[in-house]
Amino acid sequence: MSRICVPDVPELIEKAGQIRKYLCRCARYAGNVHLAGPLSATDVAVALYYKHLGFDPDDTGNPQRNMFVLSKGHNGVLLYCIFCDLGMYPWEELYENYNRIGHVFGAHPNRKAVRGIEVSTGSLGHGLSWSIGFAHANRNEGIASRIFCLLGDGEMEEGSNWEAIMYAASHGLDSIVAIVDNNQCSASFVAGENIRWNSMADCWRAFGWQVHEIDGTDMYEIDRTLAGLPPVDPGRRGKPVCIIANTVKGQGVSYMMERPYAWHIGGLDDEKLAQTEALIDSYTAQRKARI
Repeated sequence: MSRICVPDVPELIEKAGQIRKYLCRCARYAGNVHLAGPLSATDVAVALYYKHLGFDPDDTGNPQRNMFVLSKGHNGVLLYCIFCDLGMYPWEELYENYNRIGHVFGAHPNRKAVRGIEVSTGSLGHGLSWSIGFAHANRNEGIASRIFCLLGDGEMEEGSNWEAIMYAASHGLDSIVAIVDNNQCSASFVAGENIRWNSMADCWRAFGWQVHEIDGTDMYEIDRTLAGLPPVDPGRRGKPVCIIANTVKGQGVSYMMERPYAWHIGGLDDEKLAQTEALIDSYTAQRKARI
């Protein structure tokens, strides 16, 4: 059982604010990093790693563990910040060596180099297929663990995802929870500019998934949705679950949210970092006040 558990929503909101500031410090001390996408995925990732995933930094290889697959692998820096916050790595190693040749913290995560990473990702459209493999293996071994897979909305344009969506439903792999960070922007396109979705939720339902569409910036709603997932039964065949988390790229930093495509990758100087951390503190306080 994990020794990490942040039970209360206000604490989770506070932790999300801390992680957002750590991400921005990476953009200052490590240089240009993928920034706006990790900021929009922060709340979901915090809710998982600090409460619902049962993640144990001291036992990352436990065969009974719940698993987290980061399909949108360019958000690897988000997991690095969480791992450093959990004491798995020193901050100096991340700040000084991020994306440098020969060091473990690449722009995309490498499972052979970074403890806690389940799958090496970066080429989009493959995380859900990996999740299917894990779910099948667990079912065969009678392991009652859940597989969470975080995807981006831009990544949903990959046909391999829709093959995996169809396959998971047809095989009743209900231990899979796909979470779409629906942040309305890919690397260079705003929502609807490249492919128009009348309803992404309806698309998943049509393929046989149970779908929850939530405010991915509302920690209470995230917490309630994750807490409401049914227990995993490896002998059962049911509907896999999709959670569409509606966010904005650059979440928590107003000037990034206004021009999200400009901050897919970015760096900050000292003055901009101070301004950005103040904006995050204000945003975090506003989120806590809404509870």
